[in-house]
Amino acid sequence: MSLRTPLGRVLGHGSAKEGVSHWWVQRLSSVALVPLTLWFIFALLGLPDFDYLTVRAWMGAGWTPVFLVLLVGTLAYHSWLGVQVVIEDYVHTKGAKVAALTGSSFVHAIVGAASVFAVLKIAFQGA
Repeated sequence: MSLRTPLGRVLGHGSAKEGVSHWWVQRLSSVALVPLTLWFIFALLGLPDFDYLTVRAWMGAGWTPVFLVLLVGTLAYHSWLGVQVVIEDYVHTKGAKVAALTGSSFVHAIVGAASVFAVLKIAFQGA
């Protein structure tokens, strides 16, 4: 049994300010997703047809591949941040938490890279 107060026990153990940057980046990525998602929806609605040749031509035209890569990258990053928070909050065993965070990082990196590769491959297939 200790005679120290709860405040006395935590003083000197460092700051808990590291979560603010994570929270801030998650909010910024969600704000970036709003115009990108709206652009994506309206661009798809403007297509005359959804067959492969029409979508491939759309993906290769102008700035579309750039916006698609931004959308896919931002989605993967935002998802990774959100899943990380859920794992940190609800997985309590240290080994399981480390394994889940590592697995989540790898899965999000692989899905993001594969999505960017797919967009670029389709967009520049005719070039």
